[in-house]
Amino acid sequence: MDKQGLHKKIYARIEELPMLPVVVPRLLSLANNPQSSAGEMIGIIAHDPALTSKLLKVANSAYYGFPQKISDIELAVALLGYNQLKALVLSIGVIKNFPYRKQAENFSESGLWVHSLSVATVMQDMGRRFYRRDSSHDYLFIIGLLHDLGKIVLDQFFPDLFNEALERANASEHVKLHQAEWEIIGIDHSEVAAMLLTRWKFPPKIVQPVAGHHRVEGLAGESREDVALLRIASVIAQESGLGEDGNAAPSSMHPDDMEIIGVAEDDVAAMKTGLQAKREEIESFIAALA
Repeated sequence: MDKQGLHKKIYARIEELPMLPVVVPRLLSLANNPQSSAGEMIGIIAHDPALTSKLLKVANSAYYGFPQKISDIELAVALLGYNQLKALVLSIGVIKNFPYRKQAENFSESGLWVHSLSVATVMQDMGRRFYRRDSSHDYLFIIGLLHDLGKIVLDQFFPDLFNEALERANASEHVKLHQAEWEIIGIDHSEVAAMLLTRWKFPPKIVQPVAGHHRVEGLAGESREDVALLRIASVIAQESGLGEDGNAAPSSMHPDDMEIIGVAEDDVAAMKTGLQAKREEIESFIAALA
């Protein structure tokens, strides 16, 4: 099947997925309004009791480690902060709305989410350390958590081909899953995830790094730093042994990516040690989503 035909087929399958809960597009609209307030966000979230319940369960998990129980959204805003809570709600809204049923034999949804949350954790921590001090870094959490969403789409709608790609990637340390996907399916999970997030009207600031994190051409544009950071965080998560991403071995760290962010080998080692120490907290977050 040619690329255009493949895209049409994937778009058709994506159209079968339900739209996100109304709270998510409303929050995305709010995120683009610099005049928005925490009160407006609380009012939007309160209209979705199921999402509110899930949000509070995650906020009370060991991942955040608050000594007091968070019993309402107002307290969650006070403790987590406006931007972090917004990132958390958007991420949970996507994950819990996805009607996923495991298909491929060599694929673990829980393992993928542990990997993805590990990447999100590293991205947010490194963004706070290496990015401008005066900017919010919470959008990096969304990028990290949703960057591999396309794997679930491929597993859901193209299970036989996706399983073949997984088998090829697991058979050799030199063949990565995204390469096997291109060879067997004709598209990789990063492009599929970007198609889905675009359909759900996520902003380019989130879609572009997700779309570009496996591209071999030089990085450019506003997403250059975010793509580099996503790649670095993914390798750190792989080397830390947290979760599963469908590859037999970790990817190689790109020196260019480290230079773009200003990260040294010692920084990578420290982030890896810190992430490994958070294993139980990360697993508690994923368990709270169940």
